Amino acid sequence: MAPSKPLFPVAVPAPDPSDEVVREFGPLLRIYKSGRIERPLVAPPVEPGHDAATGVQSKDVHLGSYSARLYLPPSAGAGAKLPVVVYVHGGGFVAESAASPNYHLFLNRLAAACPALAVSVDYRLAPEHPLPAGYDDCLAALKWVLSAADPWVAAHGDLARVFVAGDSAGGNVCHHLAIHPDVVQAQRARQAGAPPLKGAVLIHPWFWGSEAVGEEPRDPAARAMGVGLWLFACPETNGLDDPRMNPLAPAAPGLHTLACERVMVCAAEGDFLRWRGRAYAEAVAAARGGDLGEAAGVELLETMGEGHVFFLFKPDCYEAKEMMHKMVAFINAP
Repeated sequence: MAPSKPLFPVAVPAPDPSDEVVREFGPLLRIYKSGRIERPLVAPPVEPGHDAATGVQSKDVHLGSYSARLYLPPSAGAGAKLPVVVYVHGGGFVAESAASPNYHLFLNRLAAACPALAVSVDYRLAPEHPLPAGYDDCLAALKWVLSAADPWVAAHGDLARVFVAGDSAGGNVCHHLAIHPDVVQAQRARQAGAPPLKGAVLIHPWFWGSEAVGEEPRDPAARAMGVGLWLFACPETNGLDDPRMNPLAPAAPGLHTLACERVMVCAAEGDFLRWRGRAYAEAVAAARGGDLGEAAGVELLETMGEGHVFFLFKPDCYEAKEMMHKMVAFINAP
């Protein structure tokens, strides 16, 4: 029996006019004097299930402090094992989720196009859970995938072809995962049967640093723009040259220790992070003794005429389709 409707409209209390905004980070996060938090950019979440456009089936798995949304393409029934893509969403460590409509659409399409078994990590966000909580959740999720504890992963995932991928803050996390001591040790134990990371895809990764690279602005005031969000999300940080924000910093682990066979970095012409992404790709290639390209196992895709994470907001544009095509080719390469 359906629940009865209320006889009278339910009154929604008007916002307290004295509850003023005390911190604001663009459209990502707004914090009020009362402690109330708004995330204006984030659209209502979408439920998992069958995607009619791609035939992909998705489900949510709750894993304590975090959860994961898994995507299984229709080709999974053919019997061949599929590459596994562990995806980390962006949002400055303070916004978005695996259930955000733009990410749900992207993961459905990626899983179908490869085809691959995709695992989108729904990690804890700051300020409710300051970093390193998000990093910890994503590391736990990667270990969970590698353990094949989920029936979909056990039945359909090829654990010799596991990729990490993510955009913006998620791209930052992918580097953190690939260079984390636990993952590095697994890579070194490959001969003993431990599953390695086949590759990493960093889309418009959020890296920064005290010293400019490429054509980044040199002016200290300009370089300070955007720093506040990192300091806010990670109160324990020692600043912009924290290795988690600046993998090129002197104190950062050597890039030669990245626990993945291949790396793909995507950059966009209109993104202020463009030069940082390029510098990262070049540094990884140099650490492997070569230049960008197949020999060093490092690819750089630079999209002209587009801005930061454009593929989420214009998923049907030519450039977004080209990026998807390049990602699929990278994941399916031998």
